[in-house]
Amino acid sequence: MNTHATKINLLAEMIAFSIVDGKLHKREYQFLALIAKELRVSDQEFKDLFHQEHFVIPIKSENQRIQQFYRLALLMHIDGVLHEKEATAIKQIAIEMGLNPSATHRFLELISKTKNRFIEPNEVYALFKEQQN
Repeated sequence: MNTHATKINLLAEMIAFSIVDGKLHKREYQFLALIAKELRVSDQEFKDLFHQEHFVIPIKSENQRIQQFYRLALLMHIDGVLHEKEATAIKQIAIEMGLNPSATHRFLELISKTKNRFIEPNEVYALFKEQQN
């Protein structure tokens, strides 16, 4: 990720997605805080993102879009409850990101079947690349 603004945008998108079910669970907040730390976003900036309106800036790189989609899928499952609003929202986000709907569907099925909701990143990229051929 190149710029600080891009990192803030990705985190803001994740925060917006985390509350699509109407509440922010403790595990979701902890996961978001971990991502913020990984992206080197300060604690204050992270906390401020919960109180600001954000507009999504499209991600140009397909690999970064896939990575962001994977983060959102992990966030969706982190509280142990899959809400209908989350399932609908993540499919819409994938469409807006320009990700292949068939690959998106296969990925969401795969992640829901794994015990700890973790899929190796290379597997994730391969799944989306497979659909391009």
